[in-house]
Amino acid sequence: DIIRGKDLFLGGPNQEKKLLENKLKQYFQKIHNSLGESAKNHYNDTSKNYYKLREDWWALNRQEIWKAITCENPGGTYFRNTCAGGTRPTHQKCRCVSTDPPTYFDYVPQFLR
Repeated sequence: DIIRGKDLFLGGPNQEKKLLENKLKQYFQKIHNSLGESAKNHYNDTSKNYYKLREDWWALNRQEIWKAITCENPGGTYFRNTCAGGTRPTHQKCRCVSTDPPTYFDYVPQFLR
């Protein structure tokens, strides 16, 4: 949610939220600047928020981010059975055979989690 620009960011001062959002804008501006011309035109954003680029970046990197966050926590209870039609947990909480991340919470609206 933070990367995609949809985080509710509850509980923190607005100053911290603005700082985080500015950092994300800087990161995605660097990514945008490194793209080829056709990609730059596709992701052109006059507001400089780069929401479309952020969405696509998340779609491409989602599995690796979840792997980095969760694979080192084999005893974690953040997961539900997602493999074999929901009857088995993922192997070491990392992946089903289909390589899907073991949770779909990143696409559930934050206020519903």
